[in-house]
Amino acid sequence: MPTNAGEAAGRGPGEACLALERFLKASHEPILLEDGETPLLLRAGNYEIQQRGGHLLFEAWDERRNLTRRVTGVEDERAGRLLLRIERFGKRPGTLALVDGARRAGYGAGRRAGRSAFREQFRRFLRRQFVDWRIAEISSEPDLEHSLSPAYARAFLRKGAAGWAALGVPPGDSEPAHGLSFGLIWLDYLRRRERRVTVEGLAMFLPGGRHQSTCLRLRCLNPAAAAWAVFVYSDGGQEERLDPRDWGNLDTRLEPCARPRITPEQAAWIERLRAIPGVETVEAGAALSVRVRGFEFGRFSDGSFRFGLETRTRPAPSSSCEVVRLAEELSRLRSAGARDRTNPLWRRHPERWLESQVRTNIEALDAALLKEPLYGQVPAVAGVERGVIDLLAAERGGRLAVLELKADEDIHLPLQALDYWLRVKWHAERNEFSAKGYFPGLPLLAQAPRLILAAPAMGFHPTTETVLGYFDPGIEVERAGLSVEWRERVRVVMRAKGAQSPMWL
Repeated sequence: MPTNAGEAAGRGPGEACLALERFLKASHEPILLEDGETPLLLRAGNYEIQQRGGHLLFEAWDERRNLTRRVTGVEDERAGRLLLRIERFGKRPGTLALVDGARRAGYGAGRRAGRSAFREQFRRFLRRQFVDWRIAEISSEPDLEHSLSPAYARAFLRKGAAGWAALGVPPGDSEPAHGLSFGLIWLDYLRRRERRVTVEGLAMFLPGGRHQSTCLRLRCLNPAAAAWAVFVYSDGGQEERLDPRDWGNLDTRLEPCARPRITPEQAAWIERLRAIPGVETVEAGAALSVRVRGFEFGRFSDGSFRFGLETRTRPAPSSSCEVVRLAEELSRLRSAGARDRTNPLWRRHPERWLESQVRTNIEALDAALLKEPLYGQVPAVAGVERGVIDLLAAERGGRLAVLELKADEDIHLPLQALDYWLRVKWHAERNEFSAKGYFPGLPLLAQAPRLILAAPAMGFHPTTETVLGYFDPGIEVERAGLSVEWRERVRVVMRAKGAQSPMWL
């Protein structure tokens, strides 16, 4: 049933839930599509629709990643296709598409038509901005062998023995900052392919008003490794080059360190729960999160405790056994030795499980780091979608360390790490962590923090070294590759500094 824009605008979360159920029931091969990401096939047991407090959450996962989106309404619905309005991190609007693979040809043709239209607009940008250069190549076709995404238009410019790589981010892209990963991969690919041409740099073309994150990331790249240029274009199709001095300021704020207030009665509850294998408590600002190997099932906040898997309720005095039973069941299902590894409770939130392991065994990850305190994402990174877990730790000597954790392969991991590292560096240089109560009793150094990327050793994307090769050499970044049994214990089997080839232990 096609809808026009006016009809779609009035269809909120309730209608979106019904539309999702209709689509999934009618589809033979439902596939979730999001710009810049690999399509995700939906099967029984790898997705979940939740209605919580007037909000609709849609979650889907496979063996490589977990995706959770808040759905705010229906943008378009027709046979074999459903376009949902979503709210991303920082309350930024976006869209999420679901298609029936059995009808995918028609939808694929529409996507190709949209890519072709932007490619021609991109060609006009290049002709106006690189007047004396020849467009030797321009494409928006996928090249999976070299990790080149069809979500972006890319071009190779030549003038004699000199060249430039260029990448264009289309106006409807949900995460324009992701384009820089593919831009660096394209630049490196051209440099390896075009042996007789000096590919001088990378030119990024971005939608106006959505360039700040990319520009901040570019500040962290090595100016000696390549020349960097940024162009922004308007809705009317006019583009202009940005002056590096106008690339925008870092928008970051560090809240005072807050500690949860726990009553003696609640402390007794916590001790009883923590006696169950796998149950842990993690401070989350003024709240205390109660988890089983990273999966939160309860929270102490504002003097009260709420628990549950989907809907959180306050336990009655007579329901304490119910809380314990829930924790014990989660402990059984969500354990490294669980028999049923297809159970959604075992598969959900792999990054949180990895975070739990690192919190418990951080010295196994890096012996120089203090076991506690460890902080979650402080300061917060607004305006950028993040599929990683951030932890902030400190060395015994007072130097800070940023830990980025990812349980599966992610092409954007290195640049996502820069978002958080840059903010921690900014506050550390101003001595704000000590001033706001973080790491009490430990004199902190004002120098730039270390950056540690931790993931299963075989879970780093093949392009990770390529992207790290363009980092500013002043950023001390390391990779720690974990063994395949990381759910059982943290054991580092691979280490590497910067873009160096890994050393297997």
